[in-house]
Amino acid sequence: MSFFRDKVVIVTGGSDGIGKALIGALIEAGAKVATCGRHYEKLYALQLEYSQVMLHTMVCDVSHEEECKRFILSTVETFGTIDILINNAGISMRSLFDDADTNVIRQLMDVNFMGAVYCTKAALPYILQQKGTIAGISSAAGYRGLPGRSGYSASKFALQGWLEALRTELRDTGVHVMWVSPGFTASNIRNTALNSHGVGQGESPLDESKLMSAETCAKYILNAIEKRKRVLVLTFTGKLTVFLNKFFPSLADKLVHRYYFKNGELVR
Repeated sequence: MSFFRDKVVIVTGGSDGIGKALIGALIEAGAKVATCGRHYEKLYALQLEYSQVMLHTMVCDVSHEEECKRFILSTVETFGTIDILINNAGISMRSLFDDADTNVIRQLMDVNFMGAVYCTKAALPYILQQKGTIAGISSAAGYRGLPGRSGYSASKFALQGWLEALRTELRDTGVHVMWVSPGFTASNIRNTALNSHGVGQGESPLDESKLMSAETCAKYILNAIEKRKRVLVLTFTGKLTVFLNKFFPSLADKLVHRYYFKNGELVR
């Protein structure tokens, strides 16, 4: 029997990319799934895709605490409890800090960090009862600050530090806390990355077809949750970035700069 069968799993930001792939894998495994997103049309399309199963969806901007509370409460009203919370909702940016409005940095922190805080705070009583799991979808940018993504890196560093503290606080409760750094994975997050004025760029600087698929990433994530791993870092590039930054930080500075800049201009 699947580990996830009949477990109530929340995946925030489930209408695209890794979140959507997680929903598909969880439904296939027999889980009871709830998700949220900012766009009704995408959630409606998701409902149509999985019309034969009970998928709970709700329009919710995770940067607003009251909306997060309503989403968590509606999930409990629908399924009775919460076993697993996967804080997946997130946005990125592509702009040098010198050019960026400070509001862009705030948006990144509000969605990527505070969104996880709000949802976890509301879901925690139920997860404690179930001795369940809290997971955060982070990034290699949570280990290594990336140029052009200062706000994104800040939000992921904050997410990982907070989850580590939470993991330690909950050590004796039976609750599992972990974070995942997917590395470069095919996703919509680069297309929606905010520019210097907080507007979505509408394109990806990478060849998405050459990246790990969201479906493969989802399988790794669910396997890590089942095995109660502390941390999961995916892709060769992601693992190399973490390794170099830990043991050879000056070399990491040089290589990261070379990767992201050409003739003094940000190219990725």
